[in-house]
Parts: sequence; C-alpha cells; structure tokens
Amino acid sequence: MQTPLIGVSTYMETDVRWGVWQHQAAVLPAGYHRLVQRAGGCALLLPPGEDEQARRIVSRLDGLVVSGGPDVDPARYGARREPDCGPSDPARDAWELALCRAALDQGVPLLGICRGMQILNVLLGGTLVQHLEGHRGTPGVFGEHPVRPVAGTLLSRVLPEAVSVPTYHHQAVARLGEGLVAGAHAEDGTVEALELPDGTHPFVLAVQWHPEEGQDVRVMRALVEAARERGREAGRPENASPGSPAPPESGEPPESPTARTAPAAG
Repeated sequence: MQTPLIGVSTYMETDVRWGVWQHQAAVLPAGYHRLVQRAGGCALLLPPGEDEQARRIVSRLDGLVVSGGPDVDPARYGARREPDCGPSDPARDAWELALCRAALDQGVPLLGICRGMQILNVLLGGTLVQHLEGHRGTPGVFGEHPVRPVAGTLLSRVLPEAVSVPTYHHQAVARLGEGLVAGAHAEDGTVEALELPDGTHPFVLAVQWHPEEGQDVRVMRALVEAARERGREAGRPENASPGSPAPPESGEPPESPTARTAPAAG
C-alpha cells in the first residue's frame, strides 16, 4: 500500500463563519491533519455520526486518531459533576467512544490525543480526575512540561528519552481502565500516556499532551507505521490507494465498479 489512511475525529461547532455565511460545521484544528501528513499518512476527517456507523467507517481505515477537546461527561464513568468540570458534549462522547470500541474490536491502530486518551480510559472502565492544576497555560496558549516514558513500554520505544511536550488539559486519568498500562508520567506523577501491552492489540497508544502543536512527529509516525503494517497484512497491493480492497486470491480480475453491488445504507 502507498499511504495509510488515518481517520481523525472532528466535532461540531455552531458559530462558524466564512464570508457572509454562518453555519454549523464539523471542524478540527489544522495541526491534526498536518501532523498526519508530516508523519507519512493520508488524513481523513471524520464528522460526527450515529454510533452504528462507527464500525463501518473504522473498517475502511488503516488507523484512527481521536482528537482533543472538552471534558468527558462524568456520568460516563459513574461520577458526579464537580464544580470545576467543564461543559461536556454528550453526542461527541458517544461518537468517539463508538469509534474507539470499533478500533479495539477490529484491530485498527489507535492513537488518542488529550481528550482522546481520556475517552479510551473511560471506555475501558477507568475514571478521571475532574480538575488538575498546573497542566495548561493561559487561556488559548499551550503550556509545556516534561514527561518521562516508562521503561519497557511501547511509548519508551517511540520516545526513548524524557521530552518536553505541548500541553493544555485540566483533567487526567485517575483509575486506569481494564488492561491499560501507564506509558509515561509528568514530574508530579500524572499519567501522561496509556497503552495496551504487546500482544493484546496491534497498536493502542494515547498521550495526554498535544503532539499536533509541536514539531516532534514520532508519536504520529508510530501510528502511521502500524497502520502501514496493517495494510500489508490485509493484503493490499503496494500500488493500492488508501482504503482499496485487496485483489481476489483466485487471480481473477476484479469486478468493474458497475458490476459491484452497492452496500446497504447505514
């Protein structure tokens, strides 16, 4: 396969303007798709949809990124909302939980970024700290602090040394979700990365920081390489475009587009 197809979750905003128009729109900061491209992937922006669509969409991807954003609804992990917990987006929670579940079930390489890490933890039964000091800059400005990878983890192979990372979050992992291990910590002990151990899934990694706001492509490149390997294992030819099906094993020529039966809606 040529370029792995990496889906990135987007979200809805109601006050989006261009020219004389103001509409609701599915949006995402450009840093995400640019980082995917710099790491060698082809970015596909995924607008929010119905939960049942997630499995079908993820099945067409080589890798998935769940992006950063607002606080996860505390009801999702059985907690009461605390005063410092920010507004939630229940529809986005449901959509991204469904995307993550589909990636886990289908063996699709998965990278969670900031909120995406929290979504993964909650999906697997973990809980969150609803407010944490010292991990974000002033409003609208990313802060920076060092993180130290845990020896022997996937993250330590991607980032062998302590690094300073762009950060902007006020929630964090409390109890780890089932099967997850911490891949990095901040100096104050905050969990800064989560992953599934080798052998349980081709690639599941989540980081609490924002690599799309920095220059280091290693975390995203690791996802893209895992996605590339998945494409090879799926039998996609080297000259296939992202998402193309593998040729028939029988050696017969592939069906023409006009002969192929259209899939059912939904």
